[in-house]
Amino acid sequence: MFDLRAYLERIGLEGAQPSLAELHVAHGAGIPFEALDPQRGVPISLDDADLQRKLVHERRGGYCFEQNLLLKAALEALGFDEVELYLARVLLGGPAAPTRPRSHLLLKVRADGSDWHADVGFGGSTPLEPLPWGPGEEHEQAGWRYRVVEAGPEYVLQTFEDGGWSDLYTFLPHPVPKIDVEAINWWTSTHPSSAFVNGLLVGRQWADGRRLALSDWGELSLLERTAEQATRTSVERAEIPRLLADRFELPGFELADDGRLVC
Repeated sequence: MFDLRAYLERIGLEGAQPSLAELHVAHGAGIPFEALDPQRGVPISLDDADLQRKLVHERRGGYCFEQNLLLKAALEALGFDEVELYLARVLLGGPAAPTRPRSHLLLKVRADGSDWHADVGFGGSTPLEPLPWGPGEEHEQAGWRYRVVEAGPEYVLQTFEDGGWSDLYTFLPHPVPKIDVEAINWWTSTHPSSAFVNGLLVGRQWADGRRLALSDWGELSLLERTAEQATRTSVERAEIPRLLADRFELPGFELADDGRLVC
């Protein structure tokens, strides 16, 4: 059974019967993005009960598979009965070659007679609100601009940055079964070459468009952004537990002797 009351309380909507857009904004602002377990050597479970325990009752965050599967469960508990899974190939932050795996999860949701692109798990570039499904016009969200374009048989989600459109991820417009998500989640959370196993990435955002990210993918730093400006601050590794608690609402972590996090 999905604990809808606890979930809505977790994201600040206790007692509400939210729309898709309201739920999407509140979830994205209420539950931080984090991939701390793979970095700690702990595989990610996508079992429904484990997702609720970790992200709702223990007030942890999660990465795309956890975030969007939790959102799917919440939507279905609210009566949205057409929620489908799609796997995407991430293009942000690197060249198109070598080809990356389809290691990102997004949702298609049927609501109010239309199909919507829902995604609360893309780290520092997560859309605040759902987008109309498929290629179309651009949409502004608290200053951030998004659009979906066609590239052959695939759709590409783009954002406008530094004077031009940048690709975030590409996906085939065909749903996948959960077992496909389980398979790539195992690789992403355990494989020695996975960026989440080797590095630290934590993020959060607010409904007004502010974004915050802590990462050691490159120099260990704290990145604070709005649609108009960005500030990057170098961080010492010893500061990580304090930053997690104070800035990301993720208390209880410490650094082990090898520099990895424990809790």
